Amino acid sequence: MKSCKKLLVFSFVVAIVVSFAPVLWAQEAEEPQPAQPAQEELVAEKVNINTATVEELAQLKNVGSEYAARIVEYRQEHGLFEKPEDIMKVKGIGEKTFELNKDRITVE
Repeated sequence: MKSCKKLLVFSFVVAIVVSFAPVLWAQEAEEPQPAQPAQEELVAEKVNINTATVEELAQLKNVGSEYAARIVEYRQEHGLFEKPEDIMKVKGIGEKTFELNKDRITVE
């Protein structure tokens, strides 16, 4: 008789856990995730090479903080860039880097 009670209590507990499991899983699945910008938004963001900071310039493809600092230094020594292609006048910034970024670079 005692083992029947234990079996009945155990079965009842298992039944409750099993019946609430989908509800708990559904709540976990519905938790909001932190918003992240869409890939298109990241690509579409323009960088004005005449006003951008080192940190902003470093976001360009193949341009790290060292090359970004060179861009700012060149701009300070030679004045504003007249056209996006002028970024290739900066030592270390070549045609490949320009081609990777030409849709993001602006001088306006």
